[in-house]
Amino acid sequence: MCDCDRPRPLALLVTRNFPPLLGGMEKVNQRLLEALQPAWRTALCGPAGCAAYVEPQTEVKQSRVKPLPAFLAATLWRAVRLAWRRKPEWIIAGSGLTAPVAWLAGRCAGSKVAVYLHGLDIVAPSRVYQWLWLPFIRRCDIALVNSANTARLAKSRGVRPGKLHVLHPGTDLPTLDAVVARDFRERLGFGQRPLLLSVGRLTERKGLAEFVTKALPAIVSRYPDALLVVIGDEASDALHARAGSERERILAAARIASVEQNVHFLGRCDEATLGAAYQASDLHIFPVLELPGDVEGFGMVALEAAAHGLPTIAFAVGGVPDAVDDGHTGTLVEPGNYGDLGAAVIRQFSQAHDGATITACREFATAKAWPVFGERLRNLLGAARD
Repeated sequence: MCDCDRPRPLALLVTRNFPPLLGGMEKVNQRLLEALQPAWRTALCGPAGCAAYVEPQTEVKQSRVKPLPAFLAATLWRAVRLAWRRKPEWIIAGSGLTAPVAWLAGRCAGSKVAVYLHGLDIVAPSRVYQWLWLPFIRRCDIALVNSANTARLAKSRGVRPGKLHVLHPGTDLPTLDAVVARDFRERLGFGQRPLLLSVGRLTERKGLAEFVTKALPAIVSRYPDALLVVIGDEASDALHARAGSERERILAAARIASVEQNVHFLGRCDEATLGAAYQASDLHIFPVLELPGDVEGFGMVALEAAAHGLPTIAFAVGGVPDAVDDGHTGTLVEPGNYGDLGAAVIRQFSQAHDGATITACREFATAKAWPVFGERLRNLLGAARD
């Protein structure tokens, strides 16, 4: 008998990391929910305000993100009630943080449970988290991970290899426009200065203060008019943000290193301005630090840079090697080697930003675009269901 008239099953996403909160994890979870919709009806238990960022047919339950214990308790209550009522086929935790909520709701409804792990949600420096959360992560039916490094971290914490599947975050593929790039430079008075671009929330892990102190002076000595353009805001909603202003730390480092005139902050930008910045820049810099209890899970900004034809110079830390094809879409440098990092920037500045580099970057990004992400997600969940 044909079952084409049967309603699609339901998939429930449970996450704190969703717009209106900002960040790579938030973007990934929004795209994950969208990617489910060809095969499943969708529901979301997320942060207050998230209903404005989903399709009208998605059932949404919202909870205030602070304080965190209240968010988890409220989300557990709402997820269990929704799961009991609607019996979803899949309940997906958008990060390890909500794995206990997803698993408990799944037990109540007889649903399969998946968790999408990003790195920090495995190594979070909390004994309570390691003791209480990791057992729920291990019990999930499937663990999606954003990079090979995150897979290694999950294995080291006892997640069975057979449950682990790498699902790289994706990117959009914009149409390149030389006029947009030229207008960006003219509007901000950058002229023909060599532009280094940094994109992302201002956190200690991003390593900009150290880069400004230990690498930028050597770059400026060769290219006195080089400019580091920083796009991004303070990470006020991050669970592990340190006290104080990261922007002020970067500025203080620039003053000490006498390169204050070579650093320019644009703050948070809209998508059009961000796209123009990628196209107008000569190089994307990603000097991520290796920090105890913290990790760069993937490096979405490096992939976004590649989608705009822009190469990346980065430390080979965490999941960054999954986002940069060394020698083709950029250069990976030994972590902490600021001499080699600066030399790689100088070498890239000396080379023409030619069509071959743009093509290599765009081809790499195409293989990891959001439609590829969605198809792999649906295939993984479908195979685990059968």
